[in-house]
Amino acid sequence: MVFSSTVFLFAFLPVVLLCYFLAPRPLRNLVLLTASLFFYAWGEGAYVALMLSSIALNYLGGIAIASLPRSSSRKLALGLAVTANLLLLGAFKYANFIVDNLNWLLLSVGSGPWQLDPVHLPIGISFFTFQAMSYVIDVYRGEAEVQRNPVNSALYIALFPQLIAGPIVRYHDIARDLTERRVSRELFASGTSLFIVGLGKKMLLANPLGEVADEIFALPVSELSPATGWLGAICYGLQIYFDFSGYSDMAIGLGRMFGFRFLINFNYPYIAQSMREFWHRWHISLSRWFRDYLYIPLGGSRDGAWRTWRNLLLVFLLCGLWHGASWNFVVWGLIHGLFLGLERTRLGVLLAALWRPLRHLYVLLIVTVAWVFFRTDDLAHAEAFLDAMFGGVSGGGVQAHLGVYLQPSTIVAFIVAVVGSTPLLPWVKQKLHTAAERPAVSATINAATLIALALIVLAAAMHLAAGTHNPFIYFRF
Repeated sequence: MVFSSTVFLFAFLPVVLLCYFLAPRPLRNLVLLTASLFFYAWGEGAYVALMLSSIALNYLGGIAIASLPRSSSRKLALGLAVTANLLLLGAFKYANFIVDNLNWLLLSVGSGPWQLDPVHLPIGISFFTFQAMSYVIDVYRGEAEVQRNPVNSALYIALFPQLIAGPIVRYHDIARDLTERRVSRELFASGTSLFIVGLGKKMLLANPLGEVADEIFALPVSELSPATGWLGAICYGLQIYFDFSGYSDMAIGLGRMFGFRFLINFNYPYIAQSMREFWHRWHISLSRWFRDYLYIPLGGSRDGAWRTWRNLLLVFLLCGLWHGASWNFVVWGLIHGLFLGLERTRLGVLLAALWRPLRHLYVLLIVTVAWVFFRTDDLAHAEAFLDAMFGGVSGGGVQAHLGVYLQPSTIVAFIVAVVGSTPLLPWVKQKLHTAAERPAVSATINAATLIALALIVLAAAMHLAAGTHNPFIYFRF
């Protein structure tokens, strides 16, 4: 079940909201937990038992860490909890990748391959595993109080708004919300508005641009012209941004409807002037997770240039693998790690001296090239696609002609997406509210906002009725 589906919008969500607000306050967490387990089981069936195992593991791990008297015992309990989480993630996400690469080595020395049937990848396992690990680590560090109520502990991990595609919520950020939250009219209204904006991002921008990207990336590379290749890569870059930021907006909005205040996960990353700034704006919850639980514990940038380089490359290698068990994701991560390292050298000094639009162009170029590795199925396809983008292939057949994809609806979606990837519209709205000295002007702005939200809902519903829905990209991570 996904947020942008008729089942969720017109059945699951209304029923859950009704049951939640009708339930006595002490039972509301239980209502949400039951709904969240049903939500996950709807798509994963028996694999809900896997998530329940993760919940039990980290609930008991947190209690053990908080209860043991000796530092060495607490460290051992933490080590066991983290190892168990990683083994759980590794068994379901990386087993086939490891065996495939071992078989390549075995075949190179004349040995027979190992046989392993494809292992099912449960939806959202990377998200709820990282979220669970942050809890036991924070309890060990003394940054979070242990949660002894099993319902509250389970709800933290299983809460359906951010369960299967983030954001990765830190326990100490919502610990109070688990027990003391209140839903005001203003909070519910802001959550509804944010949910609708996210739905519009997904249905009206990510989906149509994704169709263009899918068609272009499916073409024989020999048919690609440079212009068509760049169009495909840019459309994919816009698709993944509006797809994932749209999901995050919907998750944060849903959280507000139930009284939770999740932190933002995207802050207009495509306006960044450096790769470092890009990662302060893109998938903020993940970048902070790697910073706090891996980069800083490794030493961060405190121990000289060589160790800083090592730490950055290791973190982004693992960041790539977190996204998927593929060498393409490893290369994608290393590209980001490489340029983050280079920006700490003289390149960073030169970059800071550049004209602002050129700094912006530099980031967009690196990010777009890296997206090709993220989108393609293997390194050979990525290499060939990039070769076509930079003029190494003299393609341009009828199927690959640029005009095939620049239909009026695509052009409109493209322009709206480019504008929407900047803070221009919020800036204009803020200026209008600031300039509105008379109540009538402010009321007009509010009415226009409501009309815009209603039109988004109507357009999204029409797309749903037409069957143009497709799953969120980050569901497979």
